[in-house]
Amino acid sequence: MRLRVLTASTLAAGLGLLLTTAPEVRAAPGYSYSIVGNPADVTTATSGLLVLQGGGTDVDENFVRMGARAGGGDFVVIRASGTDAYNPYILSLCSCDSVATIVIKNRKAAFQPFVIDTIRNAEALFIAGGDQSDYVSMWKNTPIEDAIHFVAGKPAPVGGTSAGMAIMSELIYSAMSNSSLDSAEGLANPFHRDLTLDRDFLALAKLGGIITDQHLVERDRMGRTMAFLARLVHDGWTTEGRAIAADRETALHVNPEDGTSEVLSTPDHATPYVYFLRTPGPPEVCTPGTPLTYRNVAVYRIGPGGTFDLDTWSGSGGIAYTLSAEAGVLTSSRGAVY
Repeated sequence: MRLRVLTASTLAAGLGLLLTTAPEVRAAPGYSYSIVGNPADVTTATSGLLVLQGGGTDVDENFVRMGARAGGGDFVVIRASGTDAYNPYILSLCSCDSVATIVIKNRKAAFQPFVIDTIRNAEALFIAGGDQSDYVSMWKNTPIEDAIHFVAGKPAPVGGTSAGMAIMSELIYSAMSNSSLDSAEGLANPFHRDLTLDRDFLALAKLGGIITDQHLVERDRMGRTMAFLARLVHDGWTTEGRAIAADRETALHVNPEDGTSEVLSTPDHATPYVYFLRTPGPPEVCTPGTPLTYRNVAVYRIGPGGTFDLDTWSGSGGIAYTLSAEAGVLTSSRGAVY
């Protein structure tokens, strides 16, 4: 989360707001809830936006734009662990009526009427980072899944960072093992025990048939993204594998009506890139215990100022190249993998 130095006037205004609208906190078995701003529900005119951030320090503009698309209504953050620290941060940016956080700690809480009603009444919804295995195991096939779809369908803005971004696509790296898959493991064995996939959770506009990855450059995850795509095509989940992979401190904003998208990042991040991958067909070698061979996977990289159309899978203002895995070794047509 971004930490910022506040001016005296901003601090005074913020203190005034918080003093007149003291945070409401409640706890119940399986979840906790806190809110800053007006605790009463309001209804505003909204429009759609999808925000997918690759983790790390939050991009302030995410919440400025989500708040604008929310029409200044009620902003809700959902997560499975952590605190309500997003509340004052987002409220300082989104010009919203209120910001609330619900920490949904177990699957039983995903059926609580208060939790579901609070999500459905949101004019903007953000899925925090954490562990996507918690989100899959506790939220999939529950009323929370339906509530997320309800907000997106209003339409209203829906976003997520890190694990939150991971579950927004139709196809998911579910991280169901005890450790996170790394590139070396995925390239050496695309059936590694840590390569766990899932589907039929969320169905958000323009993200069908896509898998995502996060912290891409920071954690050198391009190889594992290639392994995800190889398995998806090999296992018959899709005939054409497509991935959106973002580095930390980098967000993709998608217009859910026409599929156009752009990249935003924190001001000083050195690698503010989102990568769009598409497979040319099935992998040449994708068998258990054998290094992956997958040739000529198309990549398009964009940063701030570039755009990408998810409908036509084409971009402008970026760099196009191909990646190949040859017996587990990743190479690039442009020399650099990233």
